Amino acid sequence: MTLRAEEVAWAIEKEIKEYNDQLTLESVGYILQLGDGIANVWGLDDAMMSEWIEFSNGTYGIVLNLEQDSVKVVLLGTQEGLKEQDIVKRTGRLASIPVGPALLGRVVNALGAPIDGKGPIVTDQSRNLESMGPGVVERQPVNQPLQTGIKAVDAMIPIGKGQRELIIGDRQTGKTTLILDMILNQKGKNVVCIYVAIGQKKSVVSQIVSLLEERGAMEYTTVVVASASDPAPMQYIAPYSGAALGEYFMYNGQHAVCFYDDLSKHAQAYRQLALLLRRPPGREAYPGDIFYLHSRLLERAAKLNDSLGGGSLTAIPVIETQANDVTTYIPTNVISITDGQIYLESDLFYSGVRPAVNVGISVSRVGGKAQTKAMKKVTGSLRLDLAQYRELAAFTQFGSELDDATIAQLSRGERMVEILKQDKYKPYSLEKMIIIIFAGTKGYLDDLPLDRIKNFESGLFSFIEQEYRQIPQSIAESKDLSQETLDLLKEAIGKFKEKFNNDHLAGNT
Repeated sequence: MTLRAEEVAWAIEKEIKEYNDQLTLESVGYILQLGDGIANVWGLDDAMMSEWIEFSNGTYGIVLNLEQDSVKVVLLGTQEGLKEQDIVKRTGRLASIPVGPALLGRVVNALGAPIDGKGPIVTDQSRNLESMGPGVVERQPVNQPLQTGIKAVDAMIPIGKGQRELIIGDRQTGKTTLILDMILNQKGKNVVCIYVAIGQKKSVVSQIVSLLEERGAMEYTTVVVASASDPAPMQYIAPYSGAALGEYFMYNGQHAVCFYDDLSKHAQAYRQLALLLRRPPGREAYPGDIFYLHSRLLERAAKLNDSLGGGSLTAIPVIETQANDVTTYIPTNVISITDGQIYLESDLFYSGVRPAVNVGISVSRVGGKAQTKAMKKVTGSLRLDLAQYRELAAFTQFGSELDDATIAQLSRGERMVEILKQDKYKPYSLEKMIIIIFAGTKGYLDDLPLDRIKNFESGLFSFIEQEYRQIPQSIAESKDLSQETLDLLKEAIGKFKEKFNNDHLAGNT
């Protein structure tokens, strides 16, 4: 077969048009040493801190040490197939992950790659893992409440949009349960949730994702996973990935909450990396910049001013303590960075007070600014009542005789502790919280036996829903407690209590 010139002329013409004689330069280096997931690379003189570096086996790494003659790169994947003298390429890009609405409802690793088997994530937007938090001028005061659905938190330790509130406590005291309640309560509230699991077992993360899917919460949630089996570099970058995802929504005028569960394991992963990178160890073998590690992460949480869209990123970090000791290195560091802490105590947890919030140590430095007017009105004396109750309860263990006023205070305190108990995965609406806390603080429960308070609470909600529907409607719409609603509420509680007591007496006879 012979080819005629006119038949291939168009192909030759196309090749000539597309021919480009410009040279492309690639910055390459060579591996000097390799081991423990760290590559010492020679020849990348112009590499940047936190830049992606590509290895010959397709694995990527991040530059974490810039030294006089070489750079140290942390591998984010396998070092199988790599050896000394292998070529390493610069990418010219800082470490970043894909962001956007496409990630909602997905489970991704610390690099933003899907690990839920639901196919690729299609988005053309990305954000750097590391970025500066908004400056003072770009922020506005935290004043919008983030409803958690947890009575003890919303009533006494309110969280505002843009705040940083720490959850701290021993293992198995309900820290993750508290987070899941918060996520479930954001349904229909236009708040995006990002849950970052650091150093947790994959089986536990799988259970969390299943629960969120069952309750319809994955629609507005992204789960970022750096599990216990993932290498330390992945655990190190996971919270920054979560913050980058949250920042996308914040800068687009939306509200996002980022849960870091937990930063104790994050600090341990960073300590491992720092020691392998030969950085000088300090207290408890942590490197000197361990405070900066968490402060630069949590300072990215903010409530932006209206000219920037008024979006917010709320940070809820978790710290695990040992033997209820909050005075050790990492806990005190993170306490000093955040705007308050919710302290979960194991003694309370095992005595049946759940959520096991210790009111004495727990605090929100934003305070009443992040509460609705209705909640402020009913919780005025709640914290004081509980604090006095704890003090008196400790004192009366010595068995001294008590006067009537002390007995009344103890009785009120016991009932307040009882109404603040809450089953897991059952967040309360604002209206229900207001109703039951009002009943408790105004003394309507003082003469009820403790074992009947739960029945009274559920019965009261049903009674008001049927007979006084305007009360919850008014509270939900206005977020306030008008005098008219207050009078109706008193009337409703009075009527129901009378009915409740009569039913009980009838049941006993």
